[in-house]
Amino acid sequence: MSVPGHAPAIAHASNVRDDSGIVTLYLSALVIVLAGLVAYHNSFSCPFVFDDQQSILENPTIRHLWPVGDALSTPPDTGYTVSGRPLANLTLALNYALSGTGVWSYHLLNLVIHLGAGLTLFGVVRRTLRQPLLRARFGQPAWPLALAIALLWTVHPLQTEAVTYVVQRVESLMGLLYLLTLYGFIRSTQPSARRAWQVFTVATCLLGMATKEVMATAPILVLLYDRTFVAGSFLEAWRRRRWLHGALALTWLPLAWLVARTGWNRGGTSGFGVGVTPWAYWPTQFQAVARYLWLSLWPHPLVLDYETFWVHRALAVVPYALIVVPVAAATCVALRRSPGAGYLGAWFFAILAPTSFMPGTIQMIVEHRMYLPLAAVVTAGVLGVHALIGRRSMLLFGLLAVAFGWLTMQRNLDYRSGIILWQDTVHKCPSNPRAHVNLGKALLESGFSSLALDQYREALRLDPDNVVARFNLANAFSREGRLEDASETYEALLRLRPDFANAHFYFAEALEHLGRLAEAAHHYEASISLDPELIDARCNLGNLLLSSGRVPEAIAQYEAALKLAPRSSRLHYNLGNALVTVSRLPDAVHEYETALRDQPDYAAAHANLANTLFQLGSAQEALAHFKEALRLEPGAADSHANFGMALLQLNRIEDAKEQFEAALRLDPRNEQARDGLNRITAGSSTPPINR
Repeated sequence: MSVPGHAPAIAHASNVRDDSGIVTLYLSALVIVLAGLVAYHNSFSCPFVFDDQQSILENPTIRHLWPVGDALSTPPDTGYTVSGRPLANLTLALNYALSGTGVWSYHLLNLVIHLGAGLTLFGVVRRTLRQPLLRARFGQPAWPLALAIALLWTVHPLQTEAVTYVVQRVESLMGLLYLLTLYGFIRSTQPSARRAWQVFTVATCLLGMATKEVMATAPILVLLYDRTFVAGSFLEAWRRRRWLHGALALTWLPLAWLVARTGWNRGGTSGFGVGVTPWAYWPTQFQAVARYLWLSLWPHPLVLDYETFWVHRALAVVPYALIVVPVAAATCVALRRSPGAGYLGAWFFAILAPTSFMPGTIQMIVEHRMYLPLAAVVTAGVLGVHALIGRRSMLLFGLLAVAFGWLTMQRNLDYRSGIILWQDTVHKCPSNPRAHVNLGKALLESGFSSLALDQYREALRLDPDNVVARFNLANAFSREGRLEDASETYEALLRLRPDFANAHFYFAEALEHLGRLAEAAHHYEASISLDPELIDARCNLGNLLLSSGRVPEAIAQYEAALKLAPRSSRLHYNLGNALVTVSRLPDAVHEYETALRDQPDYAAAHANLANTLFQLGSAQEALAHFKEALRLEPGAADSHANFGMALLQLNRIEDAKEQFEAALRLDPRNEQARDGLNRITAGSSTPPINR
């Protein structure tokens, strides 16, 4: 595409007649919105997938909108997609307040964000084409060209990962704020522009920094825009608007603070010092960037999770470098000789730069990274085709938009379920062990255990040291009741990763079910040593210690767990049982009552509280809890038997007999109920109530 060189440094509007009246602009906006709605209308029921599990379903910080500080306090160094990205986390909290874990509101907001970005791109392109540098060639058809660019970008199937995959909202929301920053800057340079546009520009840039780290490039591209399209040189741009550009640069400070909170490496997943050297990661990005360019032009095949790969031979980089290096070199040349075209190249490479230069531990190619860079490719394509064939290109763009929209709808169908999505991924990347693991997980969650086992075995065939595959295989064996196979698999896993706390925990559970209690206790202790906040491990170890008579140690585990989860009814109930064992009955009553405050329908807590109260002499209160326990769980034979013993001690013989008979109907082998009936027959006194 040939673009004229520098025009005089003029910041006023074009003299070209603007035929884009207000009605035309509204109609253009309506076309973009309707096209986006049609393209994504079938995405609203798509379930949560992949990182959605961790960042939405397992994210405690989005459970409440107020106080707002909780929703802005993202998990700092865990590697969550929302870690260090408080604004994105806040929007998820808004969705949780609206629909809990119902997916519709998440998809709706994702689409609203995407449509907002498409409309903003339309505004940016329309105003840019009427800047002095481009107005001679593109000023007259500015609005139809801007419409074509925004429309194709909005419905392009490469965008589906950033829109339909819920948690990748971090990308689309950052993209919207990035475009709004540029749009605000453009408006701020117009004659008689209000200072509010400068405030708007800095505010949206700041919000973008709180959404995703790629926003760091926005102040640079705004300055480059000023130099290219408005001021004519960096010196003039700085002279005219140094305070605005300085304020934009200052937004790097809060970004740096947010990145620091994630350990400077997003919880060990991206950045320097994550176990991957730049020299290993950077060669992979030639293939990544080449694929991004290809998918921009021919969006097939689209893959959720590209295989992790490393470049072992320099020659393997050559085919991709032959594409990427000339484009990068042309961008550098164009920045001086054809600044408009150079800006498009700079937009593409600058926005990809943070993820292309910062080493990652898992994914080298990620489609959602193209959310904003795609705008440069689409713009170059539309302007280039229009320059070649003129107004006839509009029909071509319309047909292409229809084709893109149809492909987007087809891609959304792959997100209908986790099984379909991961089957599609395995089909397109059969050598990707992570895809097989995730397909296995989706199959297991849907009850297809044997098929899940096959996927885990295939993942291990591809990567024998794959810890996640081996862990999930062991969990699948446990779910199927194949405890011996599970324990052998956990044992093999722990030889590879002895520091895997959850593997110790689940291994201990399997061993406990196999009756190997001493070994189970050892692995519970190992899991707690590696992760002191494993509440379930402390609870299970406490139960094991209690059953083996080591009551003080059991109490210590329950109390330690309660410091981590003070509102856990199960822990308060277990601690109450342990306290009864050492005759600390008033303390036990307190624990049972605490359990019932948070879980009033806890039948076992009502039953044991009733037993304990009766032993303390609070007969009437005890009877009320016996009745409540049986109302909640009328089929509990032990509760009937205990209630009968309490009634017998109160000399309510007929009522006691009725409870004993009810217990024996439910469990003919219930010794306590049979003993109670025998005592009634013999007319003898009764022993204390059994727990």
